[in-house]
Amino acid sequence: MILNISGRTDIVAFYSEWLMNRFLEGYVDVRNPFYPKLVSRIYFENVDLLVFCTKNPLPILNYLDKIRIPFLFQVTITPYHKEIEPNVINKKKIIEAVKVISNQIGSDKVFVRYDPIFLSEKYSLDYHIKAFDRLCSLLNGVVQKIIISFIDDYRNVKKNEKTLKLRPFTERDYQEIGKNFSKSAKNNGIVVHTCFEERNLVEYGFIQGECLSHELAYRLTGKKYPDWKARKEGKCQCVRMIDIGVYNSCSHFCKYCYANYDERKVKNHIQKHIPSSSLLVGKLEDDDVIKVRYR
Repeated sequence: MILNISGRTDIVAFYSEWLMNRFLEGYVDVRNPFYPKLVSRIYFENVDLLVFCTKNPLPILNYLDKIRIPFLFQVTITPYHKEIEPNVINKKKIIEAVKVISNQIGSDKVFVRYDPIFLSEKYSLDYHIKAFDRLCSLLNGVVQKIIISFIDDYRNVKKNEKTLKLRPFTERDYQEIGKNFSKSAKNNGIVVHTCFEERNLVEYGFIQGECLSHELAYRLTGKKYPDWKARKEGKCQCVRMIDIGVYNSCSHFCKYCYANYDERKVKNHIQKHIPSSSLLVGKLEDDDVIKVRYR
């Protein structure tokens, strides 16, 4: 079993104390987002790999040597300012944290996500080209791969369209991103990677593949896993992971986020968080149905 920590919220940034409590207790409980009374109990003795997905690794850095399960990191670093990412910390601090992680676990186990890319008058094509080049230069020798994606039309994106002020991508935009990103990455010993993007830019040297490949999962765990999930346009080949997070519980409040779409619920979930609880939000109730999950 592989745990995703987390695509639904930034557990590392905001709930690291809770997570370490769960490691000490030996298990974590996760409510089914579609059937809330159904709770999956996951014992860490059954977990083969942890995938930490975060915009701020700093809160967990001092705990890494206490984690006995193999892990890797996917750290999102984007060039947007406070009107888009209100509570994301200074990007220089994030990069320094990525360097610490890379030194500890190896450059092959820490991935940076430049994700999502969107275009506007402020965040223009030239802006992204310069920002990505700068990022690559700072990550030279630190990471081997940067994963990019283009913004999707999520509910939160539609809600924040006046703030985002998006303009559609043209074919020329994709061409310029492909040529310039590929050049910047190559100059710094980095590969640019897309996962399940309509424009994968492989003609410019990008690699199209999984965010978590079966090959890497097997190398780290010695086990084989099924694909993660099907999508309307085809099939995602990423390894299946179990997400232990909760939607609408991330305090970053990024305007493009797919997992946060109701700020009222976010604030309510934050108030219900108990660091000692087995659940990320709230606590177990008498009528909850708990089932142990093995895979």
